Amino acid sequence: MHLKGTCMYRYGNGQTRLSDFQQPMGMCLREDNRWVKKAQLLPWDKIEAKCAGLFPSATGNVAKPLQLALGAYLIQREYGYSDEEIVLQIQENPYLQCFCGYAGYDDSKPPFDASSMVHFQKRLMPEILIEINEMIIQAAVGTAVQ
Repeated sequence: MHLKGTCMYRYGNGQTRLSDFQQPMGMCLREDNRWVKKAQLLPWDKIEAKCAGLFPSATGNVAKPLQLALGAYLIQREYGYSDEEIVLQIQENPYLQCFCGYAGYDDSKPPFDASSMVHFQKRLMPEILIEINEMIIQAAVGTAVQ
């Protein structure tokens, strides 16, 4: 299943652990925060491998990392934020940045233009979201069994 377009895909850095998240002096994110827990639970590598095929072009603009796009989508769905508000929330909240795969806290610029949410949603079609949901359920069941 491919969408026409001129975006190419660049793989992310894989699963980000809280210990890898670079924090400014004095900031210490809590491991028991729900967004940190969710970030650790989601099988980002498997989801990314599945979704990389949505970007068939090897040329053109590089797409935003999947963890950022899907993370923004999931946060937006949970809170009902507008496209403009989700951009600001991610920019201002280190826990949301951790969830979205940032290497460290960075509030210097917006993560993406609000209009990008429309593009993210077009790529994350219902069939893809169902497959992602199944991967998340399998990961959660696997974690609960261990």
